[in-house]
Amino acid sequence: GTQTLRGDYLVAADGGRSSVRKLLGIGFPGTDATVSAMIADVKLDDPPDHPMFGERRGNGNFAVLPFFEPGMHRVITTRPTDANDRKKPATFAELRETFTAIAGTDYRMHSPTWVSRFNDAARLVERYRHGRVFLAGDAAHIHYPAGGQGLNTGVQDAVNLGWKLAAVLNGHSDDALLDTYHAERHPVAERVLNNTRAQTTLGRPGPHVDALRDIVTDLVTIPEVNDRLGHMITALDIRYAIGDAHPLIGRRVPDADLDDGTRVFTHLRAARPVLLALRGDLPVDNLAEGTRIDLVRAQPVHDRWGVPGLGAIDAPAGVLIRPDGHVAWAGETVDAELKEALETWC
Repeated sequence: GTQTLRGDYLVAADGGRSSVRKLLGIGFPGTDATVSAMIADVKLDDPPDHPMFGERRGNGNFAVLPFFEPGMHRVITTRPTDANDRKKPATFAELRETFTAIAGTDYRMHSPTWVSRFNDAARLVERYRHGRVFLAGDAAHIHYPAGGQGLNTGVQDAVNLGWKLAAVLNGHSDDALLDTYHAERHPVAERVLNNTRAQTTLGRPGPHVDALRDIVTDLVTIPEVNDRLGHMITALDIRYAIGDAHPLIGRRVPDADLDDGTRVFTHLRAARPVLLALRGDLPVDNLAEGTRIDLVRAQPVHDRWGVPGLGAIDAPAGVLIRPDGHVAWAGETVDAELKEALETWC
């Protein structure tokens, strides 16, 4: 039968083939697949001596990754293709045939627990919000799964939108707060699509890619380059365009040690705004009194904080942290920027 549900808002988190996105006619621009990949968990009677990750051959790539369970391995094949075969059922017979064609052996694989296929189609919706409908996760963006970034990106979508929806539904914030969801998350997904396209390119066969890989291999021996790429893939360097009065604003707050025996993240578990007063004389009591803001007075154990993508900075006198862990304000004195941040986000 049919069931009808009514709500103030709808969040479409229904995957890359999102029915909600299609029913609303929301565009999903991007690039079509250029590689075809298969993945499976299997048993190998004659496995390689060591894990093989991204082994390149003239007609594609393959990977063999052992699991903790004896004999079980994850195997992956990737080959260039002009066809988008995502809808074609994935079979173990096709996987073995493709794997052998690329690797020259199938390591006597058998007993698959699952077999699936994927590709490098990369698409991103133009808007994350359509009236009272919001897109999140793969419904908003798809890409080659290099680095497992899809999980990070989708969970961060949900956390970014979730606390804002709660604030609006509970009457604590105006509906305009929900517009910041697109403003903050769309650029993040755009960067993920770009870096996964680059990683797919580096995996292609041929002498031109060989030359590119040699140059990139040399570049990543430079610590600054390695750090930049690592922070990008792990999404630890994300900075929302909230403000620039302090280098921490917009970034994920560091999990710094505090002199009361706690750490900063300890105080984020209630998913409420947190105002950290890290200097005893910071006059913020009246700002937090009678509000939903948790005021925490504690001094940092270390005067310098390490911030991914930024480096070491002096610990500020105060920090206002949104429920998603991103800094809405940081500074040395109670100023107009703090009051504006309280009004905007809290």
